Amino acid sequence: MMDAIEKRLADLRAEHEAGQKMMAELEAKRSHLVQTMLRIEGAMQVLQELLPAKAEGGTATVTDIKEAAR
Repeated sequence: MMDAIEKRLADLRAEHEAGQKMMAELEAKRSHLVQTMLRIEGAMQVLQELLPAKAEGGTATVTDIKEAAR
């Protein structure tokens, strides 16, 4: 009986360790994805702010980009 309990405990510890490792990997992927999404959203915002300048017939200049950043 004790051997079976010790075996089950060892199995559960191994599963728990594997779960912790998987959780850490998923958290790292999540963090990377969040950073990527933030960069994409920032790029989208800059492009959206440049659209009205282009629609008015002008071309975007460094001054326009500085204004868009405000």
